[in-house]
Amino acid sequence: MMGEFEAIRPYNDAEVPAVLQRLLSDDAFLGALARYRFPRLSGPFGWLLRPLIAHRLAREVTGIRSVSELQHKVEPYVDRTIEHATDGVTYSGVERLQSGRAYLFIANHRDIVVDPAFCNYAIYHAKLPTPRIAIGDNLLQKSFVSDLMRLNKSFIVHRSISGRREKLAAYQNLSAYINHSICQDGQSIWIAQAEGRAKDGDDRTDSAILKMFHMSRKDEPFAEVVRQLHLIPVSISYEYDPCDAAKARELFTRATTGEYTKAPGEDDRSIVQGITGYKGRVHINFGEEITGDFADAKQLAAELDRQILGNYRLFPVHYLAYEASDLRDAALNVPRAETLFKAEELQRARTEWERRLGECPAEQRGHLILQYANPVLNQYRLKQQA
Repeated sequence: MMGEFEAIRPYNDAEVPAVLQRLLSDDAFLGALARYRFPRLSGPFGWLLRPLIAHRLAREVTGIRSVSELQHKVEPYVDRTIEHATDGVTYSGVERLQSGRAYLFIANHRDIVVDPAFCNYAIYHAKLPTPRIAIGDNLLQKSFVSDLMRLNKSFIVHRSISGRREKLAAYQNLSAYINHSICQDGQSIWIAQAEGRAKDGDDRTDSAILKMFHMSRKDEPFAEVVRQLHLIPVSISYEYDPCDAAKARELFTRATTGEYTKAPGEDDRSIVQGITGYKGRVHINFGEEITGDFADAKQLAAELDRQILGNYRLFPVHYLAYEASDLRDAALNVPRAETLFKAEELQRARTEWERRLGECPAEQRGHLILQYANPVLNQYRLKQQA
């Protein structure tokens, strides 16, 4: 990889052994693993657990010399974690992906780590090479997190830059990297459709991200650059969002005070909650490759939204939330949940939904309902337009 991408690129195979060694001696990393694996013991016996964990890990990673070897080693653990926190993962459209072609996967964004993990899961099990993943530097405050992410094919998006010129240079570099990865390296890319998660469940593509893809190739027509990047819209649907209550609290605080300040370590807690929390069923849909003649980012964003919102799998809870929301619109002809789902499935959903509502403070409930109702509104509005 060219030197200009040094600060953002994933690690290459030659760097893997040294980075693994660095992780094995990183106290913060070993402490985090101890807390994750042995939550009760890690406080009083943390000092004792860390060397034991380091020893066990050293045995596990001995002889790993490449990123793909590492992914093969880690995959069973990822599968276990994914399967443990869901009632099953299904995917569709993956059969349309061609072997030997690099794609730009653009996905809706609900969870910091698990969104790209589920995409990887689907692509890996389809026996295709996993994409390189865009991750914001705001999530990489600890050096071991940065090491782990860059070992797993993540590249860094510099979001915490404030100066306009520096920001422009960072986006220019990111644009060049994404184009280089797909067109020269033949390596796919995964990126979210907007900066930050859609906390209100309203998945919208930010056209600024689409303009960024074109920035490093300004002298070529926008439509031509888009075609060469092989865009695939991806819809990730979670039956239940493990972070829904935290998102409702944040949205309520913003609505009532005009701002929201994250507490120290809040991102880390969201990451752990997102990975380990119960999600119900999960469905990942890979849409059709975008091949049209899109003159500008706005037109392209509309097509991405059409596919991402249209291919989103609606579960019973989404209809229950829609029925409870103030945004019901008779003109949309949204069917009642009982006409779409079997009684037993609906009853299960009703029980879980009422539990979630019951645990949410009354003044925040509207924001919880909105997260689940918005996908219904969006999909039926599309049907109406069509």
